[in-house]
Amino acid sequence: MNQNGAYVIVGASLAGAKAAEALRAEGFDGPVILIGDETERPYERPPLSKGYLLGSADRDSIYVHSPEWYEAHDVDLRLGTTVTGIDPAAHDVTLADGSRVSYAKLLLTTGSSPRHLPVPGGDLPGVHYLRRAGDSDQLKATFQAASRVAVIGAGWIGLETTAAARSAGVEVTVLEAADLPLLRVLGPEVAQVFADLHSEHGVDLRFGVKVAEISASAGRASGVLLADGTHVAAEAVIVGVGITPNVQLAEAAGLQVSNGIVVDAQLRSSNPDIFAAGDVASAFHPLLGTHIRVEHWANALNQPQTAARAMLGQDVAYDRVPYFFTDQYDLGMEYSGYVEPGGYDQVVFRGDVGQREFIAFWLRSGRVLAGMNVNIWDVNDALQELVRAARPADVSRLANPDVPLQEVLES
Repeated sequence: MNQNGAYVIVGASLAGAKAAEALRAEGFDGPVILIGDETERPYERPPLSKGYLLGSADRDSIYVHSPEWYEAHDVDLRLGTTVTGIDPAAHDVTLADGSRVSYAKLLLTTGSSPRHLPVPGGDLPGVHYLRRAGDSDQLKATFQAASRVAVIGAGWIGLETTAAARSAGVEVTVLEAADLPLLRVLGPEVAQVFADLHSEHGVDLRFGVKVAEISASAGRASGVLLADGTHVAAEAVIVGVGITPNVQLAEAAGLQVSNGIVVDAQLRSSNPDIFAAGDVASAFHPLLGTHIRVEHWANALNQPQTAARAMLGQDVAYDRVPYFFTDQYDLGMEYSGYVEPGGYDQVVFRGDVGQREFIAFWLRSGRVLAGMNVNIWDVNDALQELVRAARPADVSRLANPDVPLQEVLES
């Protein structure tokens, strides 16, 4: 199935590696070139704030494929290589050394970068941003050496690194501008669960605060100064205030960009020979009827199959229900669905919220938009079916643990 010319993937990430795998699985036997600016071969990012950071998973477990896989599948893996430009008319990309690589089809899996804190001291030594494997290594070393850290931002990265720090015996102060952790994602009804969880594990949670400066001592971060004059002492500061999609190459190439590289349901950009997948892609979702950009592992894992098949001319669409998960202390959670902030009118609980063994459902006009199972397992398929059903559910049956979720669907 040689399609004449190389299929080039920019971004040697989970998404990039899975796209290369999918191209070979679909029978493409032309050149596949996978280019990444990191020196590490493609790896998965969730362990960086979960198992690997906690020390329960080893380094080898983070990689997508073995070193031998790339040679065995004739994938030209170019690490430590930066792409500086894309020329859609010439069908080539320019590398940092000035050389050019021609493509028949191009896939951008360039991911995203941590949003830096725009305050004095935001880039001091001892200020940590978590995105790459080396960042996780630095945090592990910090948790062994420090007795007290400050975490700015109570999103997923902030809370997962907090849990890892507490598990290592480090005192943690979390500083969050909103009134609760994860408020935009979960809303106040469910966000409180995570506030209670961390409080019970001895975390000093401070909500509704504004960071003015990261203070220094002997040239290193020594704490956080808040706008009200309060100083929070810390031997290291972890910043988790969101990520920004890496759209610079796409934008300079004239592709449509709006909160990511805008792609259709086939993950094709405004240029018919250029595709995008993973964190960087703002993709039209047929089930939801809108463009969404999902910053989670499941998209990076699953979108590349669709992109690869579309690059090969197959009629496909990416319509999986968005999914993510977290592990914090003794709380394990899976979330399926998609809810815009404030885009629901009811939250229904099934189970024991106080014991943190429950399912939460976000509804609008009786329809289930999303479901989250906390320490209750083997229900994710049913939750996804509820979201896909796109019709009003019987709330009383939804809330009743004695009614199997499948029967809620049937009703």
